[in-house]
Amino acid sequence: MNKPITNRYEFVYLFDVENGNPNGDPDAGNMPRIDPESGHGLVTDVCLKRKIRNYVLLKNNNQSPYEIYVKEKAILNDVHERAHQAIGVQVTTDKDGDAADKNLKKGRKGEKEDVEKARLWMCQNFYDVRTFGAVMSTGVNCGQVRGPVQINFARSVDMIFPNEISITRMAVATQKEAENQKGDNHTMGRKHIVPYGLYRAEGYVSAKMAENTSFVDKDLDLLWESLTNMFEHDRSASRGKMVARKLFVFKHDSSLGNAPAHTLFDKIKIARKNTTATPPRSFDEYLITIDGNMPKGVGLIEKI
Repeated sequence: MNKPITNRYEFVYLFDVENGNPNGDPDAGNMPRIDPESGHGLVTDVCLKRKIRNYVLLKNNNQSPYEIYVKEKAILNDVHERAHQAIGVQVTTDKDGDAADKNLKKGRKGEKEDVEKARLWMCQNFYDVRTFGAVMSTGVNCGQVRGPVQINFARSVDMIFPNEISITRMAVATQKEAENQKGDNHTMGRKHIVPYGLYRAEGYVSAKMAENTSFVDKDLDLLWESLTNMFEHDRSASRGKMVARKLFVFKHDSSLGNAPAHTLFDKIKIARKNTTATPPRSFDEYLITIDGNMPKGVGLIEKI
């Protein structure tokens, strides 16, 4: 059996969007997320993890040990029940799908051992559980997992200027709607885009947390592969042109690490080549500088 990773990692991930919406805010009419104080664009960690999950799902066809726990239309308590059945524990559920046995539901006394076995089974079979962690104590209790991989919100390097574009549709949904249009089937709509934005995300990979989930080198390689290729399989009319531009990985010689993460992140600088020009519209307008003077025991790997 492969051993969990033994090195700590941090990474800086750069991606850009052209004439698209990288992460709509449902509380703001699906407009691109923005920091109202600075005007910089935001992409949530949940959004980035979703794209990683989707890539792993496509690559491995949801087969163990690369199944995806949090996916569209998933019923999580059904997965929890499957985990208990796999370890030989029969679960009786009530009409709401919760475990009827309160001890099993809350993991008390004699049932803690079964909950731990179920937690380990989930880690072994589901890539996103052993990578990002999960709260699996709803209904049938499979415990909680704190994942070794965590990602910060991505933030645009410069201010973004979201545009609201009017669009038309050459059809209507119902006969009644067509009659109300009096022969004109054109309907109006709105589309939100960012003309251009370069975003920077920073992430962490903990070797110590990997021990608890059996996150191995093959899983880590799949993470880098997903970050490299996930936009190629995430195309849609709303997202425009999204491209993974750079992936810098800091590798420590030890499991606990050899330098604070923020000092390593500071070694990657991004600046406009011409600050007096019009708002940026391409990646070529940026200059990326790297401080190659790494702390002892830390190496820099450029994946993209």
